[in-house]
Amino acid sequence: MTKFLAIVKREYTQRVRARMFIVTTVLLPAAMLFFGLAPALMMTIGSGNPLRVAVIDGTGKLLSRVQDSLAHDKATGAIPNGTPNQGSDFGRENFVFEEVKPGTRSLTDVTAELDQRLRNKEIDAYLILPPDLMETGKARLYRRNSSEIFSRGQLQDALDDAVRQQRLTDAHVDAKTLSALQRPVAFETTRITAAGNEHDSGASFPLVFGFGFLMYISVLLYGQVVLGAVIEEKETRIAEILFSSVRPFTLMMGKLVGVSLVALTQLAIWGVAFAGFGLYGINLLASRGVPARLPNIPLSFYLYFVLFFLAGYFVYSTLYALVGSIVTTAQEGGQVAMPIIILLVISFYLFFPVSKNPDSTLSFWLSMVPLFSPISMLIRIVTQTPPLWQIALSLLFSLAFGTLLTWVASRIYRIGMLMYGKRPTIPELVRWVRSQ
Repeated sequence: MTKFLAIVKREYTQRVRARMFIVTTVLLPAAMLFFGLAPALMMTIGSGNPLRVAVIDGTGKLLSRVQDSLAHDKATGAIPNGTPNQGSDFGRENFVFEEVKPGTRSLTDVTAELDQRLRNKEIDAYLILPPDLMETGKARLYRRNSSEIFSRGQLQDALDDAVRQQRLTDAHVDAKTLSALQRPVAFETTRITAAGNEHDSGASFPLVFGFGFLMYISVLLYGQVVLGAVIEEKETRIAEILFSSVRPFTLMMGKLVGVSLVALTQLAIWGVAFAGFGLYGINLLASRGVPARLPNIPLSFYLYFVLFFLAGYFVYSTLYALVGSIVTTAQEGGQVAMPIIILLVISFYLFFPVSKNPDSTLSFWLSMVPLFSPISMLIRIVTQTPPLWQIALSLLFSLAFGTLLTWVASRIYRIGMLMYGKRPTIPELVRWVRSQ
């Protein structure tokens, strides 16, 4: 036990003190802050000036309705009569409309004048509403900045709403009936669970995807660490010295446990960073008008995540240790480990059918297969929690398979770490496992 703990301590301290561990541990929360918080905050920063739009309303009816529609749209900052709202809510765009009446001039002359004003930056855009717009449904917008998609979408939505209202008015629909027809539906989703009913905010899908991706990346990353550590000791022939005082099984288990503690340490640091982002970042975004809220996650889910992460990590890391013991170079190890990576990729992509129907026969059996259960069962737990006996059975299968795989890997490890030159064949590996 003393030697085992010494190996675990060496593997843990050596990797935690490594510069790459420190960089990656700090880099992910920083990247999350930058790519998650900064763009949303940047979206709340206005351009400083309202968007000046000249309008040729050939119908004589729609401009006022467009202004009213924008004024009542919470996603915009427009106010009727050309007064911009100085608020900074998320997604807002301020508009100032100028109605242009052709009078005796032709439409060609008016558009030529507006083109010149557009080039001179006296206006930002101009909108033509033809007299037959109610029948054709076609309008034209001219502007300088073609990359700004939000103002275009807001104008189009407001114009759609204005045309819809005008058509109902033309059909002699009274104002009361018109208001009733336009009343939106209050749509709420409730999740039915064994513990009772709870509000469904729709956050389950991104939450499960995030946890599944985190597990996929963590297992892939630290599995490669185990592979590199085993190959390094084999290339430098340190294993020959270690085997003189430490049993091969103790050495292999010490490596697996040590690296797994490194992974849990990094995940714990990331978890604290994510919690900080949730408490501070979400409130900051909400105060700036960005629609953001934290999902309601039961504490039991975190326990399940740790248990299935350890189960999945141990299974795949043991496979990586096995590969490292039968190859002689890192390049060769990358080639032989390709099937393991493919299994990880398949496990991650099974996210979609399992999340779509978590109670199906396919989802059940996938969550029982130890190579796929770490992600599949977590998906089922979050989306539609299965009975406790299924969760316990999945963990039992993972434990049994991990134990068997560790026994097989240790028997190959004790011989493979001392073999150099030609890579062993499958029959040779079978003989190594069966040898006493």
